[in-house]
Amino acid sequence: MPYFSLTESDKAAMLETIGIAAADELFADIPAHLRASANTAIGAGLSEMEVRRKMGVLSSKNLHAQNAVSFLGAGIYDHFVPAVVGAISGRGEFATAYTPYQAEVSQGTLQVIYEFQTLLCGLTQMEMANASLYDGASALAEAIIMAQAVTKRNRILVPRALSPFYRRVAQTYTQGLPIQIEELPFSDGITDLQKQREMLGKDVAAVVLQQPNFFGCLEDAQAISDAAHESGALLISVFNPLSLGILPPPGSYGADIAVGEGQSLGIAPSLGGPGVGLFCCRKKYARLAPGRLVGTTTDEQNREGFTLTLQTREQHIRREKATSNICSNQALCALQATIYLAALGPSGLKNCAEQCFHKAHYAAQKLSEVGCEIVFQSPFFHEFAIRAGDIAATNQKLREAGMIGGYDLGRDYPELAGAMLLCCTEQRTRAEIDALADALRNEKYA
Repeated sequence: MPYFSLTESDKAAMLETIGIAAADELFADIPAHLRASANTAIGAGLSEMEVRRKMGVLSSKNLHAQNAVSFLGAGIYDHFVPAVVGAISGRGEFATAYTPYQAEVSQGTLQVIYEFQTLLCGLTQMEMANASLYDGASALAEAIIMAQAVTKRNRILVPRALSPFYRRVAQTYTQGLPIQIEELPFSDGITDLQKQREMLGKDVAAVVLQQPNFFGCLEDAQAISDAAHESGALLISVFNPLSLGILPPPGSYGADIAVGEGQSLGIAPSLGGPGVGLFCCRKKYARLAPGRLVGTTTDEQNREGFTLTLQTREQHIRREKATSNICSNQALCALQATIYLAALGPSGLKNCAEQCFHKAHYAAQKLSEVGCEIVFQSPFFHEFAIRAGDIAATNQKLREAGMIGGYDLGRDYPELAGAMLLCCTEQRTRAEIDALADALRNEKYA
């Protein structure tokens, strides 16, 4: 196959056209020491066939969930994605759809979002759900801002056992706002309820609960909710949607706002994204909720149709009246989650959650038998922490055995240095878990 290369006269003509003397001027903003160490010897052009071959060799060096056994979780999970998800969401009318500004030409997109909202309400037992947000972290940040607007209070109690990624995004989002985020300590992997009661007061807008929390442990959701409401604060629940196959939904323990990451619902991990932000709340707070809300209506001929019922952002209403500047939603990812939930149904979701639960507990038992210490004794869903000493060395050993190891908790929790967070989804087999235990057998992890 032929390829094209530029002659010196071609290059000179291009430089003259864009008004510079030398190509180096294009990179003037890059520090000189970085330019000096960069390998810019790209070489001659390649044909399409040669490029494909070269890229194939490079990509084969990657370790991913399709060529290795993954025990990595920490917020993004390796769940099975049924073929029906890709078959439907990949259709042109869905993959190329744009924001549904004009309801009359966006009925398909609006119906999908309406179904998405309906399924979320059923899953969480909350009264309303919006048309999705960017991801779970931004959904929590929006919930915190909304709680302050509802209560006119400024303090937010956030557990240290909440995902550190969510905590960082919340801090970034609320900079410059009259919001003070305070951290609740944990004990044995779950929120310290006594400390929560001590920190509660009439100036607390909301208490955040993650269920299961970042360590995979199960919180006493009802006790946290009751204490928050006794002080007049709202409860913001950060939930794992797949866990609701067996765990009580946020609405059952009195959550006022429920948010989460929907990646586990039929969306591949994809190096950490994209995901889809889930946002639910009580109906009485609907007009303060961020983003959009799709509803049903009837036309002049009494035919059912779908429309954007609420659009409380600055592009639709006066800027000073907007509840959020969230400018879009993850509609394609929301569609994938909708297809996944519809395909599995309640019994399928329950079965998937049960498999995650039992396989994780089998893994914890097998690792205990070969000498690994389980860090927390609190009940857990499908993630748990073990002592692993030098996490980098342990993960390298697992990599050599064809496995993707766990998350180094010491990165975000200095007090947990040497601890690794492991995850088992429904995709892990008994043989794979046994192989993990064999790889870590009799190691010294102090």
